[in-house]
Amino acid sequence: MIPKFNFSLVALLLIAAIVKMSLFTVDEREHVLKFRFGEIVKSDYEPGLHFKIPFVNNVTRYPDRILTYQESEERFLTGEQKNLIVDYFITWKILDPAEYYRSVRGDELFAQQRLSAIIREGIKAEFARRTVQEVVAAERSELMSGMLVRAASQTPGLGIEVIDVRVMRIELSDEVSGSVFARMQQERGRIAAQLRAEGEEDAERIRANADRERTIILAEAYRDAERLRGEGDAVASERYASAYTQNPEFYAFYRSMSAYRASIGGQNDVLVLSPDSEFFKYLRNEMGDTP
Repeated sequence: MIPKFNFSLVALLLIAAIVKMSLFTVDEREHVLKFRFGEIVKSDYEPGLHFKIPFVNNVTRYPDRILTYQESEERFLTGEQKNLIVDYFITWKILDPAEYYRSVRGDELFAQQRLSAIIREGIKAEFARRTVQEVVAAERSELMSGMLVRAASQTPGLGIEVIDVRVMRIELSDEVSGSVFARMQQERGRIAAQLRAEGEEDAERIRANADRERTIILAEAYRDAERLRGEGDAVASERYASAYTQNPEFYAFYRSMSAYRASIGGQNDVLVLSPDSEFFKYLRNEMGDTP
């Protein structure tokens, strides 16, 4: 009885082991390849539970998600033969697991090396078409578009798809930095000199305009002053003439007194006149008559 029980138990365990070896699951985040004696027999499994023949079939799993590979301190030459140090990363995924296995034997490190070589050639081609200034100033999306086109045309043979390529850092090498900074300094000096020249030109134009306006204002002021002075002299002459016609003797007396006040009385005044001069008319008597 006991040996029969042991045989049944062993048979059940063996059947359970065979069933377990015959079943496998596929996760939605992975690709699965089924092999028969090393030859791929199926690669398009849907997520879920699947069957295989033990000892004849075996399965290999690859990730079905976006993978990232980063490259640092790579050197590239620009169109003017200047070295640039570039850090970049690549995002990619396995598109065809069967082709992926045949091209790189399913080795992710080998796939990254092949992919990096393709992208490196793309970056090299893009940089060779540009100067240092154009590489640094270019839009990253514009710079990457050419590389993506090149990668898209070559990577299907690897069974992978390049999602994106991004440059993280572009740095000048030591031998290039000095010449680039000197060129930038010269360019800034040229711009500064141009701005100073334009400023001096504007200043001279403003000063010339100000001098012209000053001359015009002074001339107009002098013209107006002379016109007002002439009008005042005319009014004064008119008043004098009116006063003279009313009392000619008083007018002559008043004018003579004004002349005496203006010419006599200063400490250093000297007059050389004949005593019977008309100027002393009212000094000889109050009526201005000759004695």
